[in-house]
Amino acid sequence: MNILGIESSCDETAAAVVRDGREVLSNEIFSQADMHAIYGGVVPEIASRNHITVISRLCDEAVKKAGLNKSDIDAIAVTAAPGLIGALLVGVNFAKGAAMALDVPLVPVHHVRGHIAANYLAFPELEPPFLCLAISGGNTAIVDVRGYTDMSIIGSTRDDAAGECFDKAARVLGLPYPGGLPLQNLAEGGDDTAFRLPHAKIDGHPYDMSFSGLKTAVVNTVHNAAQKGEELNRAGLAASFQRAVSETLVPRTMDAARDLCRDVVVVAGGVAANKRIRADFEAACAREGKRLFVPPLKLCGDNAAMIACQGYYEYLSGVRAGQDLNAYATMDIDRVFF
Repeated sequence: MNILGIESSCDETAAAVVRDGREVLSNEIFSQADMHAIYGGVVPEIASRNHITVISRLCDEAVKKAGLNKSDIDAIAVTAAPGLIGALLVGVNFAKGAAMALDVPLVPVHHVRGHIAANYLAFPELEPPFLCLAISGGNTAIVDVRGYTDMSIIGSTRDDAAGECFDKAARVLGLPYPGGLPLQNLAEGGDDTAFRLPHAKIDGHPYDMSFSGLKTAVVNTVHNAAQKGEELNRAGLAASFQRAVSETLVPRTMDAARDLCRDVVVVAGGVAANKRIRADFEAACAREGKRLFVPPLKLCGDNAAMIACQGYYEYLSGVRAGQDLNAYATMDIDRVFF
């Protein structure tokens, strides 16, 4: 079964063709990062307009590079939530038109479910059940994946997502957008014990997280040094920040895996590309004898192959959408109501 996947939830326009949920035939991505860099973050209106400009061409290229004709497409999967509402609507409306024109089923996909599915593409042997930490610019959640379409959130951030915190910390340190990689590179030359940064805990909710206090602490540290005319240990602050984020994410995930008796731990999303977090998970899983799956860097960020992959399993479970499909800026992974 050949599924054309479409992703436009933020500032990447992506189209891919995946066969039978596991074989990537093509995976095309148009990044707008350079366009938004001058603003220090994504401008929703600019993102939406650029999606409109390239989405048709990108889908044509995905089908062509897959070595297929449009008539070979059996279904279309599209990210319908969560994300920037204008950006999502571009993808959803294009997918509705394409599904009608090709007379094939339309399958809506939850963006975070797609990130989790990226691991299926990288690791053919991976099957549910497992515990997954989904970490990206807009979402941070610990998810119990009981089946391909049966999931529940058991812990999440109460405020900022981990990826957003990375971008804001990088920005105040004078690093370019997107901030994850530049901050990681700066941190490699720093002492991660140079600064004591907060590690928030939520009483009665051991798996939940908060990053707003950490973000504020980094901002205040930078501003205080500037106001006093002191030279800031930028590398040390970046390294200390990375450590604080990792020490928030890894122990909670491992505790949840232990409590739920999950022997397999999966990490997904853009922040899964961070070297410190990957290394800390590898060490933790080795200590506790758990299997760890983290996608390769090319599948950590937003892409359409992951949407096509998850779309395949949603299709098998009977998920379909009509021409009244809408997009949703927010939606829990375990409360999908397409």
